Amino acid sequence: MFPIRDTIPSRNPPIATWLLILANSVIFLFELTMPQPALDQFFHLFGIVPARFTHPEWAFWVGLPIRDYWPFLTSMFLHGSWLHIIGNMWTLWIFGDNVEDRMGPVRFVIFYLLCGLAAGIVHCLTNPHSTIPTVGASGAIAGVMGAYFFLFPYSRVIVVVPVLFFPLFFELPAVTYLGFWALSQVFSGTLSLAAARDVGGVAWWAHVGGFTAGIALQFFFVRRGRAYRRPSRDEYEIEGAWLPQRYWREY
Repeated sequence: MFPIRDTIPSRNPPIATWLLILANSVIFLFELTMPQPALDQFFHLFGIVPARFTHPEWAFWVGLPIRDYWPFLTSMFLHGSWLHIIGNMWTLWIFGDNVEDRMGPVRFVIFYLLCGLAAGIVHCLTNPHSTIPTVGASGAIAGVMGAYFFLFPYSRVIVVVPVLFFPLFFELPAVTYLGFWALSQVFSGTLSLAAARDVGGVAWWAHVGGFTAGIALQFFFVRRGRAYRRPSRDEYEIEGAWLPQRYWREY
């Protein structure tokens, strides 16, 4: 299932969401100018390599800086392919504006970065010996999805499912779509624990960590008051009714 859009209009311009998408896009375009050997080195320096922190003697031997924790921040602005960045930025575009509405742009950016940091930490804890650099914004975006899951459970998400080359469109409650997505990450992460070590792929547990952090942290970042209270099911239906139906680890 791939999300197309949700049915809740944002009340304010999602400035922070736009800026995050712009920052990720500019950095990805910079990556495209780099030859492959330089890009590999770039990812090892600025992506999360768990063994760099759990085995500092190995990090010193291969020439990686020791006691440098900036990769927990920089890794969430790097992407490994066009499909990787497009999928991440599209998901941020769908769910970020409404969460930003409830937090405000400054709080939203801090929330986003903290979710990304939590995702990176969980990835290191579940893959402590990995020497593969992990890059991508989806740990932070999973946090946004976790906040959306809690704040907008009655929203509807339009998803597309390709069946024999034919796209089928469905409208699902946000709580159903995001709940299924979260469970699929836990399931895939559990299977990955039995897989071969040090292979590229998806950092499933980073998604789980980000999603969980998003649910927990939103309590501290949502602006309280009449204008930002949690809407009822009827308000969701009325508010959305006018809309027309229309080798790296990546996370």
